[in-house]
Order: sequence, then structure tokens, then C-alpha cells
Amino acid sequence: MTDTSTGMPETVAFGRAATALELKRGEFDLAVQLGYIRVAKGKPPGKGRVSREEIDRLRAADGFPDELRERVRTVGTAEAAELISTTPSRFTRLARSGHVTPVRFYLNRYRAVVWLYLVPELEEFAARNPDLLDGKFPAALRARLDDGEDWRARNWRGRRLGILLRQSGDPWERTAAIASLLDPVQVAEVVDDPYERAHMERLRPEPPYGRTESLAVRDATDRLLLAEDPDEILWHRMSLALSLDEARASGPAPRPDGERLRLPYPGSPDDDASLGRPGSDICIDTGCTDTRPGPRPGTGHGAGPGASTAPAAGGGDGAPAVPVPRQVSDWRLPVPPGRDEGGGRHRAPTRRLSRGLLTRLRLRKPSPSAPG
Repeated sequence: MTDTSTGMPETVAFGRAATALELKRGEFDLAVQLGYIRVAKGKPPGKGRVSREEIDRLRAADGFPDELRERVRTVGTAEAAELISTTPSRFTRLARSGHVTPVRFYLNRYRAVVWLYLVPELEEFAARNPDLLDGKFPAALRARLDDGEDWRARNWRGRRLGILLRQSGDPWERTAAIASLLDPVQVAEVVDDPYERAHMERLRPEPPYGRTESLAVRDATDRLLLAEDPDEILWHRMSLALSLDEARASGPAPRPDGERLRLPYPGSPDDDASLGRPGSDICIDTGCTDTRPGPRPGTGHGAGPGASTAPAAGGGDGAPAVPVPRQVSDWRLPVPPGRDEGGGRHRAPTRRLSRGLLTRLRLRKPSPSAPG
């Protein structure tokens, strides 16, 4: 719909809104994420639009556009250290210890992650904590840093999750956002219904890179999106279980009839590379047949007491029955890449949490709060 007095549509796409607000596209996207620009959901879902009234409101604000640009200005380590009058090495240690949280990152020409920080947040931190900008760190903080503690990626994930949860009003979308921080094995241990996992996979948030980004950027970002430390993984597992209860209370996940449910099964050729992603098939109570080569579910892995049977290819009378477990957790899932059987740093808790334990556990905020 178009306003006949101005010739401008009632709502515009992000690209046109960024031009109207005199912002670069990266600045505009960050302003949307931080809530400085109100966005209306468009069609198809996930494609937001900005109303003409919102653009007029921002353009009429004092100091436009410089003030809005300053609110979303980001700097790297060297500029951040200069901004708050400290050394780059000291600022890096402050960031590693969780005192400042990155808002985004990019890969340099050496494919190393370069974290970026919001200027207003740095100025606020320096005003609150002048004692941390010079002199010796407290002994407890020095000990944590000497142990190799680094909260930058973890805090960035927490910040991104908070943005996703604020932007979503659907319980299943919020559950999918939490699940996006866990690898598929962890998700399968908390969400035992394959239809719910398939629904959450469809609602998975878009990764923070465009389609034109290089494979190196995609790989680095995909690694940073997943929780690493055991206590972080446990935190998100508990959050996922609680959010899943809320989503189930709002309504069941779709259970399409006669459609192929795309989930991996142990022993499939790509169970390590694409576990939980579209591309590996298993038919569970949908009447479909699995035509992919290689071992079928229930053969070579043991059907187990929880297995049911589905007709084999052909589906006629007398066709051999293929045992199909009712849920992926009926099998022993393989250890994904980056983990080890010996319980190294990246090995996550695999014991399923009972509902009683979840209700009794006292949740705590996983990231440390800045002093002062």
C-alpha cells in the first residue's frame, strides 16, 4: 500500500529503509537488532519491513543521522583500547574475562576472528570501572586469565540469543532459537520427539552471514554459534527443556501425514557431517519408504525394545519389515567431530535431565557481571 501524498509505500524493505535513514546496511541491521529501529514482520515470515511512520520518527529526531550512527558505531581492539585510554593487550584481557561483550565479528585475511564492540558500551564501561583500565588486575581475575579463560564467543552467543528471543513472539520459534546453540546430539537428548525436532529445524534462525559469504566465513561462524563449555551447554539444555514445555503448552508441533521426516540415523554416510540437518532420511510413522543406500535404521545397530516396524521398499504384502526405532535416542548416537570419548574440554554432559531435577535446580546467569 502506498501513501498518495508522498508516493512512499506504507512499509519498505530493509535496503530502502537504510537508504532513507542514511545508514550503511551493516549499521542498519545492527540498529534493528538492538531495538533502535522498530520493524514490522513481513511476508514471507522472517522478512521484516519498516513503516513510513518509523522512518519519519527517526528522521525527525535531534541529531539525525549522526546520533543514530554513533549509537551503532563499532570498533576493534586497537580502537577500543585507544577510546578508553588503555593498552590493546589490557583491553583484550578485559574482553576475555567478560567485562565487555562483543556485538559482532569478522574474519581478517588470515581467517582469524576479529571481534567488534559498541562504542557507547565501551564508554559506559570505562566510566564505571576506571580502576580496571590501569594498574594490577585483582588476583582472582589474573588467575582466571592465566587459566586461559575466554568469554568473548560465549558472551556473543548469549547476546545474539537474547536478540532472537526478544524478536520472536512464538514459543516454538523461541525454542528453536535456544536449540540453535546446541549440536543436534544435545538437542535429540532433550527433545525426544522427532516431529518436534523437525519443526524446530524449520524454525531455526538464519545464521548471521549472507549467502555470498565465503565458505571460510560460514565454517567459522557455524563453529562460533555452538556452545562449547560443559556448563554453558548444561545451561542451554535446561533452558531448552523449560522452553519446550512452554511451546508444547501453546500447541503441538505439526505432524504431517505421508511426508518424509528428514533426520539422520547412526551409520548413515553423513551422520557426522550433517547430523540433524536436512539431507539424511529416516521414515517414522509417515508411510514413506527410505530409498537411500547403506544400512537402514534398526539393521546393524539393533532394533531394541523401543523399535516398531515399517514396510520396506515396495510396501506390498509379504515384504520384509524394517525395524524403525520410535526415537533417535533409542540408538547410541556417534560422538560428533570435535569431541572425544575420554571426556575432554569439549565433551558435553550426555545424561538426560529429569523434569523434577529441572524444577529443583536454581538457574543462574552464566556470564560474569562486570564489577561496579
